[in-house]
Amino acid sequence: MDWWWRQQLAGGGIDALIHDQNRIVSRVQLQDAGWSGDQIRRRLRSRRWQTVYPAVYATHTGPIGYDDRRLAALLYAGPEAAWSHYTAAEQLGLLRPDSSRPIYLTIPKRRRLRPRPHLVIHRDEHWHRRLATVVPPRRTPANAVLDIVGISPTADQAAAVIAQACQTGRVSPAQLVTALTDHQRLRHRQVLLPILTDVAAGSHSLLELRYLRDVERRHGLPTGTRQRAVDDEFTDVFYDGFNLLVELDGRLHLVPRQRWRDLDRDNRATLRAEATLRYGWFDITNRPCEAAVQALQILRRTNPALTARPCSPDCPVR
Repeated sequence: MDWWWRQQLAGGGIDALIHDQNRIVSRVQLQDAGWSGDQIRRRLRSRRWQTVYPAVYATHTGPIGYDDRRLAALLYAGPEAAWSHYTAAEQLGLLRPDSSRPIYLTIPKRRRLRPRPHLVIHRDEHWHRRLATVVPPRRTPANAVLDIVGISPTADQAAAVIAQACQTGRVSPAQLVTALTDHQRLRHRQVLLPILTDVAAGSHSLLELRYLRDVERRHGLPTGTRQRAVDDEFTDVFYDGFNLLVELDGRLHLVPRQRWRDLDRDNRATLRAEATLRYGWFDITNRPCEAAVQALQILRRTNPALTARPCSPDCPVR
């Protein structure tokens, strides 16, 4: 595979390429433009340039920023390399950039690359077919998400990555399901498909996923409607036919305006003759059984014969 920057170099020359790369350049690029080794060495010896990675330079003496290191790492890794994992996800707008993260790259499985500080190298036999059709090379949105899932320590962290990525609108659950068929040995794979199904049904936050799993499903409660549009807004979980609304909030709102917005939503639900239960992160993660008991009490106002099941011998659901 040829270098991704050759066409740009041929069209605009080395000065334009260095400018577009925020003053980062590699030895291979300079040599392709006709520079000699002596020309490069003179600039390094005079300290007008500095080395970022072996054979990759910054053509200035100032600090090396996160974007500079990201591009320099890609040039260091060679023509068969691509941004992956968190680095690709940031570039694709799936996650917010975080300069404290290392740079993640993926190369073909047959290749070897000497590791460097703050540079994480992964090798993949399916490297080429998981690339997006953009330059500089990076994973597709779906494969970038699954890259992160594969290194997530827990299934909850994997679910959070999926929910956050889908919420951006830049990747869909269907795309993730398709990409998942190409990742047969991916970590957490067995729990991914039901999570993706839940996200497709409208559970766009980890807290909603936890409520669905730990409150509804584990206790045999009816399945609520996710993201119902009403009064020019979307409700989290609505139990149609029971007039029960469950609002889930994974944040601590310290801003009075946000607190009032929450109260206003509850008040409008009351005006619609809907009971509202509001839960936060600690309620669902630490007391899911108590939440199930409360929901069941309201659901049984409409259907006293509604059944449920305890999730353990100590569960208060009866």
